[in-house]
Amino acid sequence: MKALEFPIIGTKKTGVTQKYDLNNPKSRNEYFEAKVGEEIKLLKNYLNDKSFIAFLLGKKNSGKGTYSVLFSEIFGNEHVAHVSVGDIVRDTHENWNTFVKSKDYIELKKLYRGYISFDDAVNALLGRSTKTLLPTEFVLALLKLHISKLGKKAIFIDGLPRENDQVSYSLYFRDLINFKDDPDLFILIDIPESVIDERIKYRVICPLCHSSRNLKLLPTSKIKYDEKKKEFYLICDNPNCEGARMEAKEGDNLGIGPIRPRLDKDEGILRSVFNLYGIPKVLLRNHVPVKEADKYFDKYEITPEYVFKLDGKKVKVEEKPWSVKDDNGVESNSLLAAPVVVSMLKQLTEVLDL
Repeated sequence: MKALEFPIIGTKKTGVTQKYDLNNPKSRNEYFEAKVGEEIKLLKNYLNDKSFIAFLLGKKNSGKGTYSVLFSEIFGNEHVAHVSVGDIVRDTHENWNTFVKSKDYIELKKLYRGYISFDDAVNALLGRSTKTLLPTEFVLALLKLHISKLGKKAIFIDGLPRENDQVSYSLYFRDLINFKDDPDLFILIDIPESVIDERIKYRVICPLCHSSRNLKLLPTSKIKYDEKKKEFYLICDNPNCEGARMEAKEGDNLGIGPIRPRLDKDEGILRSVFNLYGIPKVLLRNHVPVKEADKYFDKYEITPEYVFKLDGKKVKVEEKPWSVKDDNGVESNSLLAAPVVVSMLKQLTEVLDL
């Protein structure tokens, strides 16, 4: 982001020369062990009887879910939980008829404290009221109810704060959920908008299993060529989909244009939190200037761009480092998720004073 300095935390390590396949879970596990084995050991010991609360902040499609999933892959779901505020609200809305008959409904009513009545808050959730917005206090009650069922785990919260006036709520959220002795921190993600733009523009979805891939950045193992449309397309790798053709979602060709207001709001929140005092921050940088990439990272850690060419009737796939202009106009390489998680683990050990 412009005018905000996120550090470049390299992964190159003396004596580690092996190339790892970061898309393969087994190879990725070996990669993490080679790059941050000591940090993983310290964090595993910590998570045996302690936890923390981390608020994930980044623009839409910045990789928040991916980073927390990789963290869980390393440390186990028994120690880590990724909590999506948006998913909780949507799930409660979609299953309200069942929810209202459960003990959770009674508990939610006890937990709620706000400026409008509980019934009015429910009407806002269900869309019955066009004048009343879903209050933050109701969302917090839903969140507290959900977390109460998780046990003592390290929690990554995705979706709070979503508005600038919610930043102060997050500062004291650990007290609300009775995690008073647990460290809390913000994890801020810096990602160029040009990266988000191409992630959207080249995204394709399987019509059957709804898995997502990227024609330019994350293809499947089967690429075909459409003679009539004069274009390459991907075949879903899921055997249950029996060769389904993956298609772009309507409007994705517009890139970040339709979500510009959301991106601007997300950036405003990031800037507010960046300048906060008194709470630790982990700063994750998704990109590195092309001129400095070799100094800090191995080539296999750079996001590749896939180029398709026809060789007779066969599709030939070529791979090259992907570069974009960052928000400051600097030609940069985007990083794969694993090296960003390496940066997160290094910073977490410092923040938790391990």
